[in-house]
Amino acid sequence: MNIFGPIIFFTLIITFFIQLVSELLNLRASAAGLPAEFIGLFDEDSYKKSRDYLAATTRLSLYSAALDLFILLLFWFSGGFNLLDHFVRRFGSNPIINGLLYIGALLFMQSLIELPFSGYKTFVIEKKFGFNKTTPAVFVTDILKILFLALLLGTPLLAGVLWFFQVAGSRAWLWAWGGVILVSLLLQYVAPTWIMPLFNKFVPLGDGELKSSIMRYAEKVHFPLSGIYVLDGSKRSAKANAFFTGFGKRKRIALFDTLVAAHPVHELVAVLAHEIGHFKKKHIIVNMILSFCNLGILLFLFSLFINNHSLFQAFFMTETSVYGSLIFFSLLYTPVELVISVFMHALSRKHEYEADHYAVSTVEKGAALADALKKLSRNNLSNLTPHPLYVFLNYSHPPVLQRIRRIRSLVVGSAKA
Repeated sequence: MNIFGPIIFFTLIITFFIQLVSELLNLRASAAGLPAEFIGLFDEDSYKKSRDYLAATTRLSLYSAALDLFILLLFWFSGGFNLLDHFVRRFGSNPIINGLLYIGALLFMQSLIELPFSGYKTFVIEKKFGFNKTTPAVFVTDILKILFLALLLGTPLLAGVLWFFQVAGSRAWLWAWGGVILVSLLLQYVAPTWIMPLFNKFVPLGDGELKSSIMRYAEKVHFPLSGIYVLDGSKRSAKANAFFTGFGKRKRIALFDTLVAAHPVHELVAVLAHEIGHFKKKHIIVNMILSFCNLGILLFLFSLFINNHSLFQAFFMTETSVYGSLIFFSLLYTPVELVISVFMHALSRKHEYEADHYAVSTVEKGAALADALKKLSRNNLSNLTPHPLYVFLNYSHPPVLQRIRRIRSLVVGSAKA
């Protein structure tokens, strides 16, 4: 085996080891006592329940990661990649069709491995802790819808990328980059209207105090809205959330029905003010630009490894291909992807603080956001004391305790001013 084999092998092992250590440290950190900010919201039983929930989900995550790694290594060193390649080539010599079959088969096998863990989390863990509202029919229907969308949208996109790298020479990565960006922007535009309603019902928020308060706030901060909707999040889970969808005139607010039921109007307005802060601070655009830049770098580097014989030999392949290059390069790219994800998580946490600041400085009751976060943490059984390493590697949001303390300091500072 050449140098690529050991590099990828040890990268996979080290990545799993880092995940293992961070998860175990995170579990240990959860044994800390209840933070003072949550006294009165959590009693001893509810706080123990949140720690038990973390332990259950952590164990499942580690079992899943360990099995994924074991099967990948078994498939690799038993010559599975080469056997699958010979199998798909029996269907013809068209490299695009072969690539779709090859990558599709690998993704399908991966989905089959993950399915039992997804089912266990939904119907055992989430049910045990009072979250699950998903019926088996909804669970299966969701899987079928995702499969349909993958075939409808993912197949032509993948075929286009393979075709560009098959025929466009040294500039293929530029054409593929432009094509993927175009499709991504189109999906962002149509998803609120055509895709998301496949999974949830979006009902316009009825007239009343909540709608009036939201519209007054949006007008105050000069943020035009095309609609405020309540979606049936309770169809799947008791957990609560809120988000924005769409761009330009298609901007929409989506509130989970569970969120509306659990919070008073001033807290809901504060939560939405936080989301509006992301738009006002250009976080959405910044993240999109960085994502597209990362994609361009990835495709350029990929273009340097297409049909690299040494890379294919590391996976015991007898023939080269663009689609094989894509799979093997993605494994080689793992450490770079880890570094980029750490950077993006750090930037995201910074953006969350900025959005919190915006919300506190623009709503009438600045402390309402902290109150909402505290209730969300209780209702979602959030980990109140995550380990710094786990936060560094995985958190796109700052730990809730840090957010609450910073919000409190902003409110006090505003009052003194």
